Amino acid sequence: MHRGWGAYLKLDEKQPKPTVDRVLLKRVLRYATGYRLELIVVVITIIVISGLSLLPPLLMRGLIDTAIPDRNLTLVTWLGLGMIAVPLINGAVGVAQRWASASMGEGIIFDLRRQLFTHLQGMSLGFFTNTKTGELMSRLNSDVVGAQQAVTSTFVTLAANVFTVVATLVVMLNLEWRLTLLSLLILPLFIIASRKVGGRLRDIRREQMESNANMNSVMQETLSVSGALLVKLFGRATHEDARFAEFAGEVRDFGIRQATIGRWFFMALGVVSAVGTALVFWLGAYLVINDELTVGTIVALSAYLGSLYGPLSALSTARVEFTTSLVSFERVFEVLDMPVDVAEADDPVELATFEGSVEFDGVWFSYDETLGSGLESVRRYGWRETGQVDEVQKRSPAGWALSDVSFRAQQGETIALVGPSGAGKTTLTYLVPRLYDTTKGRVLIDGVDVRDLSFESIAGAVGVVTQETYLFHDTIETNLRYAKPEATMDELRSAAEAANILEFIDSLPDGMQTRVGERGYRLSGGEKQRVAIARVILKDPSVLILDEATSHLDAVSEALVQDALERIMTKRTSLVIAHRLSTVVSADRIVVIEAGRMVESGTHDELLAAGGLYTHLFQTQFREAAQGSP
Repeated sequence: MHRGWGAYLKLDEKQPKPTVDRVLLKRVLRYATGYRLELIVVVITIIVISGLSLLPPLLMRGLIDTAIPDRNLTLVTWLGLGMIAVPLINGAVGVAQRWASASMGEGIIFDLRRQLFTHLQGMSLGFFTNTKTGELMSRLNSDVVGAQQAVTSTFVTLAANVFTVVATLVVMLNLEWRLTLLSLLILPLFIIASRKVGGRLRDIRREQMESNANMNSVMQETLSVSGALLVKLFGRATHEDARFAEFAGEVRDFGIRQATIGRWFFMALGVVSAVGTALVFWLGAYLVINDELTVGTIVALSAYLGSLYGPLSALSTARVEFTTSLVSFERVFEVLDMPVDVAEADDPVELATFEGSVEFDGVWFSYDETLGSGLESVRRYGWRETGQVDEVQKRSPAGWALSDVSFRAQQGETIALVGPSGAGKTTLTYLVPRLYDTTKGRVLIDGVDVRDLSFESIAGAVGVVTQETYLFHDTIETNLRYAKPEATMDELRSAAEAANILEFIDSLPDGMQTRVGERGYRLSGGEKQRVAIARVILKDPSVLILDEATSHLDAVSEALVQDALERIMTKRTSLVIAHRLSTVVSADRIVVIEAGRMVESGTHDELLAAGGLYTHLFQTQFREAAQGSP
């Protein structure tokens, strides 16, 4: 058993505010330590830049207290050249620091994105059916960039400020300890200001990121081909515009609040700094008048105050800035820490060839096991221990999607799955390629539990043609090669011919290089379906699953698709969800599913003679379909 997704996704806004704990910090720094050379360069450049920045006030002190009173033009020249050299050297070192921090930052973006993408690829179908695509895009884009900024900006700035404050204080204490201590008396005011405002800035940051994720979800849903088509067909453009404006307005408002509160905050820090500077000048002037201090020293100290109060202002909000910057890492880790519910076995069985027999052995399945498997659904369902099937079933009126289903498809057999809509036919087929795992029971291919097979073996053994065909926004050739990248052009054409689509492809101006458009929308339903069939033919699976592959097609397209399907079903074990009488009648065996249970099994004639549910379906659904067929 493993915990449900809600144990890992802490998305509820009412949860306690996260703190900087050692485990989180250690995990964050692990990404930076993967770039040790760049990290060393950043640390060295911080020390060099901070050290060089301490020189200009000392040069001014020498100019005022020594060079000018002594009328030493040579010293004036050297001090002037030093003032020019410091920014030049600092600039060159800054370029090296920028290269190192950028290399580290972009590398971290790459590492996080790849790790996130790889992890998401391993999630079950239940995760994607319960998660908005826009939310995932936000995690892969905005949150990853925010995490990179936490390492390359917040962490670097924090380190630079700490070193600058320490070095500045050392120099100031050596120049005049009384004025230095006076300048530090206002430090509590920095802390008070940061506590008053800093915590709210962090809350606004998280709220803004969540609103941005909602906005991305709306854009992804409505600007895809399917979404745009639905909006236009139902005339809901005004509604969607208002929905987008709502979330975009939240992003705008949070941005304004963040900017406004931040401005007030830094204005308060500026006033505190001004008070400290005024106190130092007052006491400094008093000491100069009493010949206890030189003018050059007070000028140097006043210059150092800027180097002191600026970093102190930043450090006073260090904890807030630090925890705020970690919000992005938290959101990324929320996804990375989600358990993979359909995981490959530790020592998977590799099978190069399959006979193709499929067996369902006491299979039970509940979709309630996936209720908490989405980023958004966690807010509603929280977390629970999976595997506690009885408790799940008690809490859900939906109950079981499949209940104790057992049957076997021998090598080369065609099994037709029939039953009312929602009976569980598609769910049954999803278990063979491990889109889901059984809650109880086993699904076996060639006598091996699919949970023990490697993903590569399952992908090689099972081919699926679904009712809703998905094609990439690319060429026909690229979509076909998705099944077999190394296929020759002769193999592509042979598969297309077997799928009754070659003639159509050759009639196109660009042939195989024709782009099919988003989700294949430039092709008709029948054309897309035949391209999908050609793709499966190219894969050459031992087990074939057809999920109402000819539904919603016109008579001509259906005939072409059906002819192609009959060709690829030859000598393959086939599980077919069909509404055509000819497909059902010609099946070696018919399995009748009702409310998730297998209620009948046999040939067409045997089931008709039994007078059960199949007889009713035949008299209503299949016979009407047969009468309506050409």
